[in-house]
Amino acid sequence: MDVELNGETRLYPIAGDPIAQVKSPGLLTGILVARGLNALVPPMHVRPGDYAGFVAMMKQLPNVGGLIATVPHKQATLPLCDHPTERAVFAGSVNVMNKREDGTWQGDNTDGQGYMNGVAECGFDIKDKRALLVGVGGAGAAIAYEILARGAAYLAIHDVDESRRDATIARLSDRFPGKVGVGSADPTGFDFIGNATPVGMREGDPLPIEAEKYEAHQFVADSITKPEITPQLAIAQSKGCAIMPGLGMFNAQADLLVDVMTGSA
Repeated sequence: MDVELNGETRLYPIAGDPIAQVKSPGLLTGILVARGLNALVPPMHVRPGDYAGFVAMMKQLPNVGGLIATVPHKQATLPLCDHPTERAVFAGSVNVMNKREDGTWQGDNTDGQGYMNGVAECGFDIKDKRALLVGVGGAGAAIAYEILARGAAYLAIHDVDESRRDATIARLSDRFPGKVGVGSADPTGFDFIGNATPVGMREGDPLPIEAEKYEAHQFVADSITKPEITPQLAIAQSKGCAIMPGLGMFNAQADLLVDVMTGSA
């Protein structure tokens, strides 16, 4: 990757808290360079209390062309986005924005597409399958929608925030009646199990799912990129399950992110 860095370089920051675990700055910068663009994606460690001010500042800088939001800022980005897509509004979060010519933010949520594209690339077809999804925060709500949109027979949702869980189920039930309900951390009886929480990112985190109950026929996916193999994925592998690490999700949506943040989508 040969980045041209000068006064004409366009910036597309990625903001998160923490930020050290993200692999996307180099990967996305590589895609931008491969497309012939003088641009890069700098990582920005932004704490929640500073986030609204950070987004406002990025909006004022002429050489900032877009912005990517990662944990925990995706939900907070939605009210800061001037023109969110219908998919982003349904998910209740925005993970990528581009700056329009009038200076306003246009945003989308590509998490659901990326997650399930990655799963499909690993050889698993969600159609007519029973799915359990843990976590319906910034990425999880988008993933939940995509699971059902791709024809899952049933989706059970588990989230420690019961009000968030129930609100997501209510919205999904309007679009997919009879296909969604309350789940738990127990993966028994499901074909597909997905983790869409940050649990497993830090050493000593508890398991987000009762992974010892995994069975070899199940497919297990995660959204965490570092460590690449989370503790619950390691257990899944030991049980003979097929898996998708979080990097599979990111790789599958990398071009989608670049399309949106550069305004070419």
